[in-house]
Formats: sequence, C-alpha cells, structure tokens
Amino acid sequence: MNLLRRLGRGFLAIPRSGRRLLRRPGARVGLLLLPPMLWLGVAYLGALGALFITSLWGQNSFTGTIERVWTLDNFHDLLTIEVYRTITFRTLGIAALVTVVDAVLAFPIALYMAKVASPRLQRLLVIAVLMPLWASYLVKAYAWRGLLSQNGLIDSIASPFGLGTPGYGLMATTITLAYLWLPYMILPIYAGLERLPDSLFEASADLGGKSAMTLRRIVLPMVFPAVVAGSIFTFSLSMGDYIAVRIVGGTGQLLGNVVYDNQGAANNLPFAAAVATIPVVVMVVYLAAVRRTGALENL
Repeated sequence: MNLLRRLGRGFLAIPRSGRRLLRRPGARVGLLLLPPMLWLGVAYLGALGALFITSLWGQNSFTGTIERVWTLDNFHDLLTIEVYRTITFRTLGIAALVTVVDAVLAFPIALYMAKVASPRLQRLLVIAVLMPLWASYLVKAYAWRGLLSQNGLIDSIASPFGLGTPGYGLMATTITLAYLWLPYMILPIYAGLERLPDSLFEASADLGGKSAMTLRRIVLPMVFPAVVAGSIFTFSLSMGDYIAVRIVGGTGQLLGNVVYDNQGAANNLPFAAAVATIPVVVMVVYLAAVRRTGALENL
C-alpha cells in the first residue's frame, strides 16, 4: 500500500500536460517499448557499428597488433584474392540451395498439417516439428556425421543397391543445414496456410480446378509471403553457419569459417570483421528486394 501511495504521489507530481500524455494508449505503449528498443539499439546496432569500424582498421604484418588507421585493404583483399571470392559464392550457393530444399520439403508437410490433419493431429505434428529444436545443435550435427560416415547407417542401407554415402563435403553440409533449419521453414508456411479459408479450395473445385491447378494458381501465390519469411531464416542462418561445415564439410570452407579462423588463430580482427560484413550486406540487399516485392506486407 505504501508503494501504491508513493506511485500515486509521483503521478500527481507530473505536470497536467504530461499526465494527459501518459493517459494516451500510444504513449503508454511507447514507454513500454522504450527500454527494449534502447537495448536493441545499443547491443545490436552498436555491435554492427563496431564491426564496420573494425573492418576499416589494419594489422601490423610484423607484430600482429591492430593498427587503428583507416584503410580499405581488407576489402581490397576480399575483392582481389580469388580464394575469398570462391568462398563467398560457395557460401551464397549453399545458403540458396538449403533454402530451396527446405521450401520443397516444408510445403507438403505444412499443407498436410494445416488442411488435412485433424486438430488433435495438428497439435502433435507441431510438437514433432518443434522437438528437434529442443536438442543441442552439436548433437544433431554429430548425429549427421555418424550417419554420413563410411560404414554408417546411410552407407549400410545404400550398399545393397550399389550406392554409398556421399561422405563429408559440400553435399553433407547442405544436407545437415537443411535438416537443422527445416523447422524454421515449416512453421511460417504452416501459419500462412492455416490462414487460408477452406472456401477457396471448395470454390476452385466447384469451378473445375484440379488439385495441381489449385495449388499452383491459388495456394502458392497466397502462401508466397510465408515462404519468403521462412527463407529469411534458412538463408541467413545457413550463410552465417561455421560449425556444421567443420563437422561434416570435409575440406570445404564457408564465410563463417574464414571469420572464425581470422578471429582465432590468425588474430586478424579487422579482416575477420571485413569478411563478416558480407553476410550483413547480402541480407540487407535481400530484405530490401523482398520488401519491394510486397511479400512481407502480406504476412
């Protein structure tokens, strides 16, 4: 009660114009969101600012110490040294392939969950989709390492048919990442399909539309924003990953590995920061392109 009295006296101490402002719902929501928005600005935008500033510094080739002198040498090396261009295109290609694979796998699963399964089965399937997220990232990645190894489960099943395991490499990295991020594609598509009224399917059937035509001309255009939302997760997470490729990637490298190696063993923070700006710039361009299509406005 004493606390309430003090709060009441504090409120009365505010000028009348300020009290009128606080009574507005928008002002109260703004005050409620102010602390997390400030934290986001300091922690996230501040970290990005520090990243870009560090990428413009250099490293003494003899002592290895960071020289806080403005230079574009790090970006010059990224553009002119062939190995870094190759790693960049490889990373973008794997991220795009993982996104396509997840979209192809997620759509029929989400369609069954949203439009075919009973309400009870829907809840069970949602739990089943979320359940892999409860396990550790490393446990799942090392599980795929065991599956893809020589004499592993995949090799044992495929051997009688004259086939074998793909082994460790870029294909194994793609398979592992597609498995890891599949729930992030299923859930947005499921949410988008669940919002579609069943009357659209009935109207299409009444007009003589076959199932394939209904999916192609009605369902896919309307669920496209949900696919875009899922692709933001799968593409960005795949582009920034560096652990899976170390576990199942063999000798292949992605941008995340270059950042990790330069930040760790090489202790070249400016160059690591320059490499880390590539995924940031790519995602900014991707989000800008997606926003211009209007896909995100319909989510």
